[in-house]
Amino acid sequence: MYSETEDLIRALAENAESVCRHYLPAGRREGSYWIVGDLQNNPGRSLFVRLTGPTSGPGARGKFTDGATGEHGDLLDIIRERTGISRFPDLLTEARMHLGRPMPVLPDTPVPKKPKAPGGTPAAAARLFAASIPVAGTLADTYLRARGIGHGGVMSALRFHPKCWHRDEGQTKSIPRPALIAAVTDGAGALQGVHRTWLAHDGKGKAEVKTQRRAMGHILGNAVRLTPHDDILVVGEGIETMLSLSEAVPGLPVWAALSSGHLGAVLLPERVQRLYIAIDRDPAGQRAAERLSAKATEVGIAAQVLEPLLGDFNDDLRANGKDALRQHLAGQIGPEDQQRLLG
Repeated sequence: MYSETEDLIRALAENAESVCRHYLPAGRREGSYWIVGDLQNNPGRSLFVRLTGPTSGPGARGKFTDGATGEHGDLLDIIRERTGISRFPDLLTEARMHLGRPMPVLPDTPVPKKPKAPGGTPAAAARLFAASIPVAGTLADTYLRARGIGHGGVMSALRFHPKCWHRDEGQTKSIPRPALIAAVTDGAGALQGVHRTWLAHDGKGKAEVKTQRRAMGHILGNAVRLTPHDDILVVGEGIETMLSLSEAVPGLPVWAALSSGHLGAVLLPERVQRLYIAIDRDPAGQRAAERLSAKATEVGIAAQVLEPLLGDFNDDLRANGKDALRQHLAGQIGPEDQQRLLG
């Protein structure tokens, strides 16, 4: 009988070194093992992860032992420890994300008939984006200005749809609502998905619904590329968060990954030399920054974290204003980029 959990564990074992490099970047490969200090990713030589051998059974790859504590387990245990994820379904989702897998379709799951207009695909996302209009002068512009962001109307990655279908879990009927639409693109600039933020009918906040935001299409590894970049890039989670940074520092090259899980998985352009990771002040943001920073370091990109004073940078912008936010950022941007980014 098919077991997705066993299938994921086998797939992780087949990619044991990739998992170790991602979640235990302080270690290194020596022969058939990945060696690191402990499950907290401290430097050292106490914890051994087997990188060779069968995918299951005695001597299986992916199994670890900590010589100092006697702890042992598999790669799912490593992912749980490094991410802090406690719910098993969420842990499997994290494993799928690392492996680049979609949600599973079990062998005995009936295949639905193909709808006339399939939803959730890049093609469907492209149709929604094409049906939307520029932000300037719309409820989306009102929404962004209410959050202290005055330049959203000039962002080509952002659009507005006055009647974007919305349905909460448990509801049987979709309702058209105004929405801010953001293009999610890949490294070649091709649209792979969209992100929708449903708005109140006066545009002064989000819609009063259970699910206020939702993405569709291929999001993992891609991003909302809000402004052009060269050899410097700033990546963070939310759209409003990253727009807040460019509000305080016009011309700042910013991308929005849309969530902490996707932030750690963003694919970085080859020509980037320095990466700034704008985090939200929560454990998930810290873990995502660690993953992306490790990924950047592996390919020779210098990475540095930008931290807000409050929950996120939009909170900072609304509470303290863009001049104060600019000054706060100036204290965190490297000296080699001060003149270029801050003028």
